[in-house]
Amino acid sequence: MRILFLASDAWYFWAHRLPIARAVGKHGAEVLVMTVPGDKSIAIEREGFHIIPWRVSRGSLNPLREAWGFLQVVGAYRRSRADLVHHVGLKPIVYGGLAARLCGRIPSINAFSGLGHLFASTSLKMRLLRRLVLILLHHALRIESARSIFENPDDHSLFVRAGVVAPGRAVVIRGAGVNLQEFSPHPEPDGPPVVLLPSRMLWEKGIGDFVKAAEKLRARSVSGRFVLVGSPDAANPTSIPETQLSIWRDSGVVEWWGQRDDMPSVFAQSHVVCLPSYREGIPRVLIEAAASGRAIVTTDSPGCREVVRHGENGLLVPPRNPEALADAIATLLGNASLRAQMGARGREIAVQEFSEERVVGETLSVYRDLLGVRWPREVSESERS
Repeated sequence: MRILFLASDAWYFWAHRLPIARAVGKHGAEVLVMTVPGDKSIAIEREGFHIIPWRVSRGSLNPLREAWGFLQVVGAYRRSRADLVHHVGLKPIVYGGLAARLCGRIPSINAFSGLGHLFASTSLKMRLLRRLVLILLHHALRIESARSIFENPDDHSLFVRAGVVAPGRAVVIRGAGVNLQEFSPHPEPDGPPVVLLPSRMLWEKGIGDFVKAAEKLRARSVSGRFVLVGSPDAANPTSIPETQLSIWRDSGVVEWWGQRDDMPSVFAQSHVVCLPSYREGIPRVLIEAAASGRAIVTTDSPGCREVVRHGENGLLVPPRNPEALADAIATLLGNASLRAQMGARGREIAVQEFSEERVVGETLSVYRDLLGVRWPREVSESERS
């Protein structure tokens, strides 16, 4: 059995799909990963997976460059003779889905990790591009050999209503799961309370709203440190320039810690975790925050409300509303016992609903549904040795 993953970013594959790829390997399948080479490429190869370089830009809209990116996928699918292809993210789903159909209808899993800027933007350019993408997706996904995975019911419902996917060939699997041993509860640290926003530095993540909320709370003399963790994403049109992040940092309103690879330690340094995003698939950072026993403030928007139950493990506020965001943060900063209660409930939710084991099991069920008796049983440790 040969399984090929298609992802436009090696880091994203490593952070979000590695457990599934490992599980596929435990079933004796050969794993190939076609992706744009990056910092995690070597680590992926050390897992025993074969890398196929994909020369494509996530943010490009150049027709010639994109045609070349699509032809690379077609060529790789024909050469690899994969038994199943697993597409991760919107561009891989469009290109990979069409390529799988052209190459003999290769069985395909299409994992939507969120609809991103293309579906969040209201600009004329994005609306026209969105219409084209929906047409292409209709041709790629409405076939018997394709199954689609959505991370939240809002996205699932949108695509079913639009006729892009058939209801019987689409499921909701909430996120990529969290490692409950790696992300575990720790006591709150001493000192001024830390409100943490861990995310790519994008406007659509509500970063600007967070800074405005911090300014309002500072004007109210509410004690706290407001911390941004993450880096800009040049491939995303809503990326916040480093110069703007530096201005905010230098003003003293917020701290900017940049990109961090030790997120369990970062969560342990926080008191409240905040993500005022406008739309998500399932935000991994909120699942990690819940597993780490932290109270959460986020928006009542697709994806975010799947993790946070208002009044149980956090507070939900309207998106694009810095005043409401500031009020919710102030409520938690002023009540340590409420934070502890919400953090404990968040850990319960993470254990019950968002563990890696649960997500991997649900995903492999889609594999079995698509491949039937061709899907191999799991290989034991003694057999592998």
